[in-house]
Amino acid sequence: MKNYMFAAVLTVSVFLLAFAPSKEIVTVKGSDTMVILSQKWAESFMKKNPGIVIQVTGGGSGTGVSALINGTTDVCNSSRPMKKSEIDKIKAKYNTAGIEIPCALDGITIYVHESNPVKSLTLQQLSDIYQGKVTNWKQVGGPDAKIVLYGRENSSGTYVYFMEEVVKGDFASRTQTLPGTAAIVNAVKKDRLGIGYGGAAYSKGVKKLAVAKDATSPAVMPDEKNITDNSYPISRYLYMYTVKRPEGAVKKFIDWTLSPEGQKLVAELGYFPAKKTTK
Repeated sequence: MKNYMFAAVLTVSVFLLAFAPSKEIVTVKGSDTMVILSQKWAESFMKKNPGIVIQVTGGGSGTGVSALINGTTDVCNSSRPMKKSEIDKIKAKYNTAGIEIPCALDGITIYVHESNPVKSLTLQQLSDIYQGKVTNWKQVGGPDAKIVLYGRENSSGTYVYFMEEVVKGDFASRTQTLPGTAAIVNAVKKDRLGIGYGGAAYSKGVKKLAVAKDATSPAVMPDEKNITDNSYPISRYLYMYTVKRPEGAVKKFIDWTLSPEGQKLVAELGYFPAKKTTK
């Protein structure tokens, strides 16, 4: 009798599993700068849409773009625009240039130790520091001590943007590359002579420097006003990329991130709402 009952229960369980609604999975991969935001988006979206699972991983913008090209992610997060060579690869494989979706604004923030007396730097000073032309804090108004450089690995979109827009040359060989913005912030927190860069949302427990376009321009902080009106000189968009125009669960998720509710989370987490959502 027990065997019959066990068989009946097993049959019912198999029947229920067979007809249970399967969940749609959307994969999101790329920018470490965007991980905090994307994870919060995913968490909030899934509460409202229990039939959809959003899987978020970092690894850097370059890693996300490669995954998009290889077809192993639905959405690529990137803290830089996609390169022409990357777009060409998508065209060759999918016969489409891909879809670019600006989803938030960010200001690359310069971090120093809280005890550092330096309050601001110009873009030229930052370039000189990261190229190794300026090596002592005394040269930029700080203590007589060697500057310790922290930066991102070359798969990072933040690395690419900072190199092209600020450094405009090769990074000094003594720059310590770390896997993620959180790692840079943690290093600078502990190093009174350190300097690093990354997203505004990560700047907890460190001092943020004001940045000036040049020696004759005012230095401005990476706050909402200065970033959204472009007066902060190293402001940038953060992007989501898809191979083709989003459909189904992917479209539903992206549309929600661009909605007032999704953009409210952008502001709450220390990023800045996008001024436009298409390009």
